[in-house]
Amino acid sequence: MWKRTQSKTSSDQPKPASAPYAALPRQHLLPRVLLCVVVLVLLVGAGVWLNQPREGEATAASQLVFTPAKVTAVLSDTATPDTENGEGRRVGTQELEVRLLSGPHKDEILPLTNYMSALFNVDVEEGDRVIVRLISQEDGSYYAAMFNYDRGLVMGITLLVFCAVLALLGGWKGIRALLGLVFTLACVWFLLIPGLIRGLPGLPLTVAIAAVTAAACLLLLDGFTKKSFCAILGCVGGVAAAGIFAALVGVITPLNGFNMSEAENLLLYGAEQGLHVSGLLVCGVLVAALGAVMDVSMSIASALWELRVNNPDLPARDLFRSGMNIGKDAMGTMANTLILAFAGSSLNTLLLARVYDIPFAQLINTDFICVEILQSVAGSMGILLTVPLVTAVSAKLMAGPGVSYSKQPNPQQK
Repeated sequence: MWKRTQSKTSSDQPKPASAPYAALPRQHLLPRVLLCVVVLVLLVGAGVWLNQPREGEATAASQLVFTPAKVTAVLSDTATPDTENGEGRRVGTQELEVRLLSGPHKDEILPLTNYMSALFNVDVEEGDRVIVRLISQEDGSYYAAMFNYDRGLVMGITLLVFCAVLALLGGWKGIRALLGLVFTLACVWFLLIPGLIRGLPGLPLTVAIAAVTAAACLLLLDGFTKKSFCAILGCVGGVAAAGIFAALVGVITPLNGFNMSEAENLLLYGAEQGLHVSGLLVCGVLVAALGAVMDVSMSIASALWELRVNNPDLPARDLFRSGMNIGKDAMGTMANTLILAFAGSSLNTLLLARVYDIPFAQLINTDFICVEILQSVAGSMGILLTVPLVTAVSAKLMAGPGVSYSKQPNPQQK
């Protein structure tokens, strides 16, 4: 028996929905823009308040004067290569004349004795640019001391090359990513660090800064979409999980900010301004984990959104299963990212431990090693917990009946 089939007419075709990245209607866009403006104004106000100069004497470091200079002449050079302890680096003394390039003493030429060792080794020739420190004496006279190479131009060009490559390869999204990076650095430097110095609670402050920066970066990158909303929720949850895990382990161990490097100097010079050293360990874990957690959150949310676009009727259960499969592939590599980053930052210390042949029991219980392990594991734990969190949120919000957002031909047009 033949079964008669009926071809679908234009009325049977699903109607294409608006593009996911299209501009929002004005009545929807305006409240969100106003909310962003209000949040930005509040952040700027908080930054102004936190960075107000505090009463008291200026620190010794703030009174030091550094200025760029150019080597105009090498009067004498007694440096020779040190093959025994310096791997061939020149060690000795140079007598120089330098011309100051900025400041109240600009264009003055000063003599300078450059002492070079294997570690402090600023080996210069005529025409090189350096940074010198101007040291004033009680009688009003001053002299110059060598500080380091003038690396400002090279570092600036390096940053410009990075920005240019990101903008060329990423287009407008690359430019928006740069804006998000600038916003993140500004929040850390002008909000997080001054807030910690003034004694604000470290864990809530860092989580709040992480939430604001994650929301700003993801909204700049993708706009007001479900994808961005899911990634933001997953990112904040993952960072908070990393902080809670680090805090719990720190209480049990015990391990806190007093076990970190530079804790003594912070205790001497920061405690009088209100700084709480004990909470800095968890804050460092949160900041270090933020970038990797944000990457995982956006990757999974974006992948699930593409599945939703290509299969609008995919149920939440299937979306969750697909998201977990994608997340499992990302878990190992992203966890290695944090662990290898911390290992790379402490490579010299690890090498020194092997050179001295430190016993394992001593090494594994050293404050520095324990802090590095906790930071690596806590950050990786944040990544691991981000995967099911952002997958669950995305599956809940993205699943349901709908149609693909890809362009479909109009059947009425021939």
